[in-house]
Amino acid sequence: MLSLSFVVVLTVIVVLLLRTGHLRIGPALAALLLGFCLASTAAAPTINHLLTACASALSKLNA
Repeated sequence: MLSLSFVVVLTVIVVLLLRTGHLRIGPALAALLLGFCLASTAAAPTINHLLTACASALSKLNA
């Protein structure tokens, strides 16, 4: 499961992208809705496992 700090970091990145104009509100909302739709599909456990594996690999690089 994703940790709260990961969610906070992603939120800060998205807010910065929105404020600097590199990400418009329309595409951001579309990505948000896609995330909610994916979370309710059978692909959700696979996506969660992939993100967990990536986070684990990154933490081992920094250690």
